[in-house]
Amino acid sequence: MSGSELLGVVIIARHGDRQGFYQNPFDYDAVATSITALGNVEEFALGQQLRSMYLESNSTSLISGISTGLFDQTQVIITADGGGESGVIFDSAVSVVQALWPATPNDNSTLANGTTVISPLGGYQYVPVVSIEPNVDVSLEGWTDCNTFNEATVAFYNSSLFKQVAAENAEFLQSLPPYLDGRSVSLENMIFDYMNVQDIHNATFANRLPNGYLNRARALANFHEYGVFSSPQVDGIGNIAGRAMLPSILSGMQDIANASNPVKLVYEAISYKPFISLFNMIGIATTYPQLAGVVEYAAVTVLELRNSSTPGDPMVRLIFKNGSDDTFNTYNMFGEDGDVPLSLFTSKLAFSAVNTTAEWCVACANNADRGCGTCNSPVLAAAAAVEQAGVGRHRLSPPAAGVIGAAVTAVVLLLALGAFTACGFVSFGKSAKRGRSPVSLSLSRLFEKRVSDDVYTLKPSSIEKLSHET
Repeated sequence: MSGSELLGVVIIARHGDRQGFYQNPFDYDAVATSITALGNVEEFALGQQLRSMYLESNSTSLISGISTGLFDQTQVIITADGGGESGVIFDSAVSVVQALWPATPNDNSTLANGTTVISPLGGYQYVPVVSIEPNVDVSLEGWTDCNTFNEATVAFYNSSLFKQVAAENAEFLQSLPPYLDGRSVSLENMIFDYMNVQDIHNATFANRLPNGYLNRARALANFHEYGVFSSPQVDGIGNIAGRAMLPSILSGMQDIANASNPVKLVYEAISYKPFISLFNMIGIATTYPQLAGVVEYAAVTVLELRNSSTPGDPMVRLIFKNGSDDTFNTYNMFGEDGDVPLSLFTSKLAFSAVNTTAEWCVACANNADRGCGTCNSPVLAAAAAVEQAGVGRHRLSPPAAGVIGAAVTAVVLLLALGAFTACGFVSFGKSAKRGRSPVSLSLSRLFEKRVSDDVYTLKPSSIEKLSHET
């Protein structure tokens, strides 16, 4: 299928380099940070590469039918997480689109008097980026204020596996504070991010830190974050970051597959957390254990939809590059070899998707935050029951909402209208499994070390078996 027509792409990218960032290890509440000049350069370079791949007319992977000149808003959807990392993710997305659709004198208009006016900055193209605010939309930050996720995180910290890893690395952890301005360190509060930021921006720190310390800290951070943001079950609560994002991914792919829909490119700018969940759910973390953990700044995965012999069911190819210094490689999904049909991709994941705020409230056992107070109203529940019975798992268009309204009383419709908007109703689907299966994993088989470059990674067998005690 290497030469098949490229119908469109769903691009998922992490933000660029930023300043220091602290997250509460028990609920991942975060402090503010800001993007650096390096981060903007990384993201701009990513945009240039994506343009050369998908928007240049002489590219072998040109998206069929996409505008290669001026930005066409009907063909593109761009969203960015506007939450936990302040404006870092949004700013990263802006840098990417500046390179995807660079300034051009063709961005002009001719006035009635014959004068041609070019947009400022040499024809700068103002590409709209939609900021997804977590208090309004749960899709890009499914873990925030998720009570069952927080409970599962604590259970992971209390598991025998976590305690074994902490004990095995106690001496190393105790040796870190002198290099961290006296900050206390534990496996729960693994402050790799501080070390990484300092190693990039602080020459004194970088020269003083002993060889191998940063790589070992990275390996422990990968173990920590993969353990928190994954579950052995696809619809487990540890995967909530990926499950909440799935509806936008699937709907973007379906838009591209629909020949009557003009959408060709979907871009979603996120933090590292959904990457961990999605790679776990798709089976990449098991097949490629080096990807079971925190992806690098400006890491990007692209879901390419290519034409197939089955009408309406294109083939899906996943390519990924782990940061600015990496190159794109193709990765197999779900244990399959090569591209997979969109129908298979959807069937493997759609049942686990958190499609609405109301569904998120149920999965996260939250009846107060992020609109859950509205979503838990009896009136909305009644309307939801009608919607569930007759509509299924698709986003409602206004006409569809009207059909549902006709099935209930006028009073219910009037009271539920605002709540439907706030909760983003689609349907109530299968709720998340809140528990995580206990597993016995020998610590001596958890890590493997490549002596040549002093890099620690989780063994394939460890990724396959890693889960958390309830």
